[in-house]
Amino acid sequence: MQQARTFPWPGVAIAGAACFVAGMAGTNIWLLLAIFLVWSASLYLVTATPPAPVAAPAKGPFTQATIGELIEHSATPLLMTDRNRVTIANQAARDVLGEHILGQDVRVAFRHPSAIALLDRKGPGSATIHGLARRKDIWRMNRQEIDDRFTVVELINRTAEAQISRAHTDFVANASHELRTPLASIIGYVETLREDGNVPPETQKKFLTTILSEANRLQNLVSDLMSLSRVEAEKHDEPGESVDLKPLVEMSARDAAGAERFERIEFGDLQPMTVLGDPRQLEQLVRNLVDNALKYGSADEKVTVSLSETSDGNAQLTVMDRGEGIAEEHLPHLTRRFYRTDPGRSRASGGTGLGLAIVKHIVERHRGRLDITSKVGKGTVVNVRIPRVAQESI
Repeated sequence: MQQARTFPWPGVAIAGAACFVAGMAGTNIWLLLAIFLVWSASLYLVTATPPAPVAAPAKGPFTQATIGELIEHSATPLLMTDRNRVTIANQAARDVLGEHILGQDVRVAFRHPSAIALLDRKGPGSATIHGLARRKDIWRMNRQEIDDRFTVVELINRTAEAQISRAHTDFVANASHELRTPLASIIGYVETLREDGNVPPETQKKFLTTILSEANRLQNLVSDLMSLSRVEAEKHDEPGESVDLKPLVEMSARDAAGAERFERIEFGDLQPMTVLGDPRQLEQLVRNLVDNALKYGSADEKVTVSLSETSDGNAQLTVMDRGEGIAEEHLPHLTRRFYRTDPGRSRASGGTGLGLAIVKHIVERHRGRLDITSKVGKGTVVNVRIPRVAQESI
């Protein structure tokens, strides 16, 4: 509806007063009359014209079909119930609970005591649900009532957060244990030497040798922990430097063996290969694999290192030892931090339990693949495949 026009009397009065003052000063009467008329008309046109009406927003109820369309592609599982009957469930919710939940009683759809207790409660609320879709998953369930009929249920997956938190806790516990063991040994021997002034020279030498060994073990453990931390921090940064693998593999394998174990290294076919990588990390990868093979292979057998091209054009590094081998049940766990198939033997040989964990992260950063095969009594073969750079693209 348009607003009724009103004449701008205050403005006209001001215009008349101004013209009267100008007339007293001797201005021509006809000129003053013309000014007054123009002034009054302009005031009328400006102030008396109502503003254009603003259209009221169209009103209409959000239908359940409209709500369903809005939430269908949300990554968060969402449901709407009408008097405890599931009337809307987006694709994410159907993936978690099943396509059959539409039309079901929401308590039957969830089939979980904690979820049912929350759904039967009045008012908004939330609960943590364990094992909703799979045995070890964890969900945060939020419930919000719209009115007496309609309720919205939201599910937030907390499984990954819980796994990361648990992994961090386990890592700290394992690292603390690994550090505490050599420290306890060092402290015990040092206290014995300090408190007992009659320790024979041979025993003193034995104690000092043990202390040095445990200190070296601590140094290796701290070094591997720092290496693992660096590798994990860089794992999302794809390396872009062209690396010639053949000389890198030869040098790193010799460094890992050292002068005392060099005669146990034999090189198989080493084909020229170029990859995009981080030279420092690739050197560490080769050293860790060769060192592991030398530690756990038979002392009188060779460790073979080779570099070849796979059928799909990737570079493949192979490190093979001829030793006792690894039982099949241990193979899936070898790249876990601090995992050892024989803890006593590993510690005696100076192993930290982090070598293959570091290798795994380096391979992942280089978009490669790590495969470990082993036969008890025959030995272990480790294959690392890394995408190769075509020669013409360098």
